[in-house]
Amino acid sequence: MTSSSQTPTGTQPKTGLQRRELLLSASALVAAGAVATGGFGLPVLRGAFGSGMAAMAAEPQPNIIHIVSDDQGWKDVGFHGSDIKTPNIDRLAETGAELTQFYAQPMCSQTRAAMLTGRYPLRTGFQTAVIPSGGLYGVPVDEWLLPQALKDAGYETALVGKWHIGHAKPEYWPRQRGFDYFYGAMVGEIDHFKHEAHGEGDWYRNNDRIEEEGYDTTLFGNEAVKRIEEHDLSKPLYLYLAFTAPHTPYQVPDEYLDNYPEIADTSRRTYAAMITAMDDQIGHVLEALDKRGMRENTLIVFHSDNGGTRSAKFTGESKVTGELPPNNGSYRDGKGTIYEGGTRVVALANWAGKIKPGKVDGMMHVVDIYPTLVGLAGGTLDKTKPLDGLDVWGAISEGKVSPRTEVVYNVQPWAAGVRQGDWKLVWQALIPGTLELFDLAADPSEAKNLAEANPAKVKELQARIAELAAQAAPPLFMTDAFRLILSEPPSTPEGFFEVSD
Repeated sequence: MTSSSQTPTGTQPKTGLQRRELLLSASALVAAGAVATGGFGLPVLRGAFGSGMAAMAAEPQPNIIHIVSDDQGWKDVGFHGSDIKTPNIDRLAETGAELTQFYAQPMCSQTRAAMLTGRYPLRTGFQTAVIPSGGLYGVPVDEWLLPQALKDAGYETALVGKWHIGHAKPEYWPRQRGFDYFYGAMVGEIDHFKHEAHGEGDWYRNNDRIEEEGYDTTLFGNEAVKRIEEHDLSKPLYLYLAFTAPHTPYQVPDEYLDNYPEIADTSRRTYAAMITAMDDQIGHVLEALDKRGMRENTLIVFHSDNGGTRSAKFTGESKVTGELPPNNGSYRDGKGTIYEGGTRVVALANWAGKIKPGKVDGMMHVVDIYPTLVGLAGGTLDKTKPLDGLDVWGAISEGKVSPRTEVVYNVQPWAAGVRQGDWKLVWQALIPGTLELFDLAADPSEAKNLAEANPAKVKELQARIAELAAQAAPPLFMTDAFRLILSEPPSTPEGFFEVSD
């Protein structure tokens, strides 16, 4: 199958400026009287009305293009030394900030839930696995999501691409969670050409299921361009562009395979071509921004949802054999694990004239996106639950020290990981159980376990994990799995329970 391939924003209208000034005044009062910590003993408003809010005081609200790739390896971009062709992403990195210690969650639904709530998934019950196609749960509806906060700040909001934080009930869907417009797939893995999972169509425009031909990456790019072309320039735009590439199944139009005749391995060749296809669409989005005169006032954020897949048990519902193609460089393991290869992801931020080009080495986590973007938007956090995210705009834009000193990789009933400073503890609690302590400054590839030599540090980080575990919501995946197990009929030979004469 083969793929297909005005006026500037200027100053916001008077009404927009009045509204933003009102928000800024209200925010200052809230910040002045806020309690420093919330119900979880963590910062709630720290940084929320800080550098980002100050930056917006005399500026029009920026457009925000938030691009997320799916299961992309850390090294699988040109600017990290890959043979995969990503000229558009490379240019964004070269002229923006490469975020060298940006963390996501180990798996897809976990990251998307964390990103859109500003809270670690242990708070929302999303800490275990991902929502399967048959799953009935979603991000709890009492969570105030990022697009809702941005809508309150006057933004037009659109999601183009993958959702995967709740599909069984309409109240979990994007249009009901703050997006003015939705085009794409609800579940975690679809056929890239047929747009279906388990033989069922999974392709939506707003709340309506539709049928449409084409390669999904190309369709997502085309739709993103259309959103930009039709955008009302009197409002700022938040466009969340969530590609399904390069997630399995490994599929791509033939013309993209032709870019990699030197790669003999079929999976690796297809995987590389999927990333290049995505990069092409990112290039089209940049062109559309230039044509509308929006580029100068647009922040672009790009990152993967987790590390590249290195184990077949985390490839999803597609059957994949042989060596898996994603490359996480020197980082250990990959998707589904709390090692660096599963959680430290390729990431960048670009905004000409607002972000100094170069590498930003401070710790950041995907939960930080929420308060950072809301701060830039001139919005408020008064409807959120206590946030784990911090405003990291000063670190991104000016290279200041990141306010983040801790990363919670995940906390599940049987495994957890936490980092404080350069010390990282990986605690596997299943019998017989293991404790691994790493000094990431000296050993970013996590090759040397220092647990026996540093029992006090192990005990300290275990205590932090225990504290977080006591705050955790029950894992929704496990609750749903028990429902399925307990509601199924016995798996026995036909007539086994019949009473014979």
